[in-house]
Amino acid sequence: MAASSYARFAPQRGYGYDGYLTYQMDRTSSSQEDKLAVTQQLERLLQNPHFHKSKRFPVFLRFVVTEALAGRADNLKERTLGVEVFGKDPHYDTTEDPIVRVTAGEIRKRIAQYYQEPGHEHELRVLLPPGSYVPHFCFPDEAKASDHAKPEKHELPIEASEPKPASRIAARQFPWAKITAALLVLAAAIGTVFAWQAMHPSAIEQFWAPFVKSSDPVLFCIADQSQYSTITLRDASDPQRQTTLSDRMITVIIDDVNPLVDIAGLLHTYGRSYRVQAETATTLSDLRRSPSVFIGAYDNGWTLRLTAPLRFHFANNQEMTRFWIEDRNNPTKQDWVIDRSHRDTGTYKDYAIVARLLDPNTDRFVVVAAGIARGGTVAAGEFLVDPHHLDEFALKASKDWSSKNTEIVLETQVIDGRSGPPRIDAVYTW
Repeated sequence: MAASSYARFAPQRGYGYDGYLTYQMDRTSSSQEDKLAVTQQLERLLQNPHFHKSKRFPVFLRFVVTEALAGRADNLKERTLGVEVFGKDPHYDTTEDPIVRVTAGEIRKRIAQYYQEPGHEHELRVLLPPGSYVPHFCFPDEAKASDHAKPEKHELPIEASEPKPASRIAARQFPWAKITAALLVLAAAIGTVFAWQAMHPSAIEQFWAPFVKSSDPVLFCIADQSQYSTITLRDASDPQRQTTLSDRMITVIIDDVNPLVDIAGLLHTYGRSYRVQAETATTLSDLRRSPSVFIGAYDNGWTLRLTAPLRFHFANNQEMTRFWIEDRNNPTKQDWVIDRSHRDTGTYKDYAIVARLLDPNTDRFVVVAAGIARGGTVAAGEFLVDPHHLDEFALKASKDWSSKNTEIVLETQVIDGRSGPPRIDAVYTW
């Protein structure tokens, strides 16, 4: 029997699935070995870059696999997952909040990408079938199937001490022909899924496609604030003793680092390299050499120059006490305003611009993640790496948005200096 053949089983099930042998893991002496093998394979999956850079996907996949192995597969419903995994209210509207469906769809895609990579072809497969939240598992050892399957259900061959007539031998071999045919059907189905996914990339893949396809490292342009001429160092043998020396230092704002880390992590999962430069050290020549990501607004001159001609852009009064996002199509609109006195309390509503466009000055794609205040910038970074948020954007944008420039205005509630989840207020494509 070929070692590369797969026998699929679903926990707590006693019937065949898509023509494959189905195991009941809790009723045989070897079921614990099977569970251990599944658990070990789950950890391999979650350590892969397709998963470990995300907070949501590992939690979701671990939960459904653990529940299935524990015999609670019947509980894996959309509402239950929303409550248990994402902390939703038990009565939340699943039609308005598709987080479970979106997450499951993205996990299916990442699982497919994992098993497409060299070296994973013959591993145990952890699968999440379309239309279901109950995981299925495929062992790469057909011999295991013959050990666990029920002979009367699948007509598996039974060894005997006496010789068999030719007709009996043919009858024994026939079920394996059906299993082989089923394997071929599965292979074709998996190929179809891969092909469909290639033809229907997710919103997050479409949004970042110009950056992923570029062979040049992505440039992150971030604000540099305070400049120091001295630095205070501590003595290694006596940390209490300090010495101040001449130096030239430039600091960055920690809230700008959050979106930098989030976006850099996303690009890393696609194998893209990047470099970071201060706003004051970035030149037009730098921007012509690579796609760029601009973080921050009023402390980043490049962001203000880039967004100035756009429909949604930043504005302020001369005293620099009121800041807002202005809509060129409705300049009297004052919905997205922050008063500095309110911001200083640490609890306020912040607003941000997220944009992706082809910069006519450099002929390079750029992305902007910029809030009026710091909370908006953090929320913009979260928005840009979250598949759920970008799926929501895709539903609001024009159907051909992926081939156009786009601007998004976000809103977030900041409480005690911490920004909440971003909410889309406006979308414009051109």
